Amino acid sequence: MLSNSCRYGIRAVIYLASRYPEKSNIGIKEISGDLKLPTPFLAKILQQLAKNKILSSTKGPNGGFSLLKKPEAITIFELVKIIDGEAFFNNCLIHDGTCAKIKHSKKLCPVHNDYAVKREELTNIFKSKTIADLSKNADNSENILI
Repeated sequence: MLSNSCRYGIRAVIYLASRYPEKSNIGIKEISGDLKLPTPFLAKILQQLAKNKILSSTKGPNGGFSLLKKPEAITIFELVKIIDGEAFFNNCLIHDGTCAKIKHSKKLCPVHNDYAVKREELTNIFKSKTIADLSKNADNSENILI
């Protein structure tokens, strides 16, 4: 459901939150090494989050990435919206496009009513869960930060 970019971005933000505020400006090589993610790919994702005011990016020998917002102020919804876009929360499961557009030109897909309910539930979860929530629970889950 979520792209690799989005999952990697969420993991990296959780990683940064687990070190917040004690350690700032963590280098991309350290982040990608600890998370076992490809450095160039992760760097592009984190630059996208920096451009959207989630992270701070500092260049140079002491540079790196740090949270620009408090972990309590960053929701999963916000990250998914930035990285994967709002289509994730609006598009039909089967057709290409939103259900509102499909209604005018085609029959609704066979799972439309069921999927609409689940999509709304998922949206509510993503809007209510913060990176702080995920960071607190990361210690109890295997392989979130590795």
